Amino acid sequence: MTQDKILIVDDEKAILLLFEKAFSRAGYLVRTATSGKAALSLLQNEEIHVVFSDLNLPEMDGLELCREIKKHMPITIIYAMTGYASLFQLVDCRDAGFDDYFKKPVNLEVLLKAAKDAFEKIKRWKKGQIK
Repeated sequence: MTQDKILIVDDEKAILLLFEKAFSRAGYLVRTATSGKAALSLLQNEEIHVVFSDLNLPEMDGLELCREIKKHMPITIIYAMTGYASLFQLVDCRDAGFDDYFKKPVNLEVLLKAAKDAFEKIKRWKKGQIK
C-alpha cells in the first residue's frame, strides 16, 4: 500500500515546516513548494491528490495554481489557506475549484481532519472507477 501524499504550498518557510511536521507525524508523505510554479513542477513528476495552498504566493497566486491543477488533475482535492479572508475571496475560491477554505491561523487538527476526509473521498472515487 502506498503512503498518502500531501502537497503544501506556501511562501512562508515557517508555515511549511510546521505543516510538514504535523502531517508527517500523522503518517502522510509531505511535499512542499514555496511558489505556484514550483508546485506545478513537482506535480508533473509525482501523483499527489491532496493540496493545501496559500492564496498569496509569488509568481502565481493560489487561485491560478488551483485552476491549473484542476485542469490537468480534476480529481485532486485542493484547500485554500489565507490570512486575508473576505467573502469576495470565498466566491473566487469556489469558482477556481478549491474544495474548502481555511483562514490562518488555522487549527492543525482541522487540517488533519480535512486531509483524512479528502483521502477517504479519493479512495471511494477510485474504487468506483470502471477498469
